Amino acid sequence: MAIKAFGKNPSGEELDRVKLSPNYSNDTFNNLHDTPMMTSESPMIKQIWRFMNKPAYTAPPKELPTVHTDLKNIKEEKPVIVWFGHSSYFIRVNGKNILVDPVFSGHASPFSFFAKSFPGSNVYSVEDMPSIDILIITHDHYDHMDYETIIKLKSKTSLVCTSLGIGATLSYWGFDKNKIIEFDWWNEKQIDGNIFLAAAPARHFSGRSLSRYKTLWSSFVLKSGGYSFYIVPTAATIRILKR
Repeated sequence: MAIKAFGKNPSGEELDRVKLSPNYSNDTFNNLHDTPMMTSESPMIKQIWRFMNKPAYTAPPKELPTVHTDLKNIKEEKPVIVWFGHSSYFIRVNGKNILVDPVFSGHASPFSFFAKSFPGSNVYSVEDMPSIDILIITHDHYDHMDYETIIKLKSKTSLVCTSLGIGATLSYWGFDKNKIIEFDWWNEKQIDGNIFLAAAPARHFSGRSLSRYKTLWSSFVLKSGGYSFYIVPTAATIRILKR
């Protein structure tokens, strides 16, 4: 299962489509501005040392408090946003259920013993989710695109909207290609009469194995019912505006 979780980079016709992107050159996607993975002041060996010697205060001293919302019985007319921790959200707006970057496995890695969630931060499961009208995946990092979670969501998800190139992994995991819409930056789509979605640039990177930048990373603008949502592919970032 861990090997399957690595996913698959675009190839064949999928790669041909990726190569047409103005954001793709020299076999990789590129940020609009130079975004180094590390600087000379913080080389890889120093980052590894810091990671292996983290101070105790980087973990909560006790279980995190959580409010468990019944997502299947939300009656509010105004938009409801439920934050599951890190970058996972449930949005209920204009009668639609939208799920963003869900991770419900308890770990943000292909291995259950690594990058485990803090106690109290993983109280929701796929079984708690109602039928999902739109699953948004901003990019393919493990803390945003969790294999165990995505596989379980497959049967209750009507449509997946994601960044260019990620469809290769979703197809590899058994998703119907007709239920996947990939977005390049500034692509937009009227999903139905209630939902408008557009992808916008983000300053980040991608990759689930040793190769990076083979799939795109995006922020998303979601409009519905007179409200606009700005979804960013970093931890705990979502903004809502009323027109």
